[in-house]
Amino acid sequence: MEIRDLVKERYGRAARAVAEEASNSCCGPDGCGTTGEGTVDPITSNLYDAATTLGLPEETVRASLGCGNPTALADLHPGEVVLDLGSGGGIDVLLSARRVGPSGKAYGLDMTREMLELARRNAAAAGAANVEFLEGEMEAIPLPDASVDVIISNCVINLAADKEPVLREALRVLRPGGRFAVSDVVTRGEIPSTIRRSMELWVGCVAGALDEDDFLTLLHRVGFEAPSIEPTRVYEPMEAAAFLRDAGFDPEALAREVEGRFMAAFVRARKPLQGALAGNR
Repeated sequence: MEIRDLVKERYGRAARAVAEEASNSCCGPDGCGTTGEGTVDPITSNLYDAATTLGLPEETVRASLGCGNPTALADLHPGEVVLDLGSGGGIDVLLSARRVGPSGKAYGLDMTREMLELARRNAAAAGAANVEFLEGEMEAIPLPDASVDVIISNCVINLAADKEPVLREALRVLRPGGRFAVSDVVTRGEIPSTIRRSMELWVGCVAGALDEDDFLTLLHRVGFEAPSIEPTRVYEPMEAAAFLRDAGFDPEALAREVEGRFMAAFVRARKPLQGALAGNR
């Protein structure tokens, strides 16, 4: 099964579980923010405080499968247009819609129909009039050139098999001076090939992560300026052991090899205000 199909199947199943008031997660079968053994997952848990999610539909919070809170770093302003790549159940879209206000707009893009249905229900329950959810893929964003002020994403770009087309599309739809502000999992240093080959870990937000230096290089190459990566949480070996065990690996054998090498991070960049984007041809 292709990575794209596997991602759609897993996230579709997670959306159905949330809609049925069951518990599921991209990173474990027992719940958003849990592992297969019921312990707290280090990637998806404790991303939003109660004040942030106050007033959001419960299903929106339960469907949050990210690794950070990109709305906390995007510095959104009233009247801006925001696009969330891989918007899932819609939590970051609804939070963005609050911040840009009625004169702004928040789009959510997702390729999983079940997640889109869940997100639209959540938006209706929240009474959010300035949101729109689009069905599509990050490699072919269904929006015009230079139509978005800010792009956010929450632990989704690492799920793409090829990140370059995603970043080129992000640059295309941003207005000159537009901001790229995403949360993602990045790596630091060499990663064991057995982990890189694991589709289970890929869908679980880990194995597809870019090395931080490669991510910065790629952002430069496609035409972004001033890219930066700010680690927000380095996953400790015992935290890594939980997701390694869930994927069928021996955590004792591999935990030492991943120590300090997986981290959640804020990734920022900007589209140049003017001039030719030679790297985006």
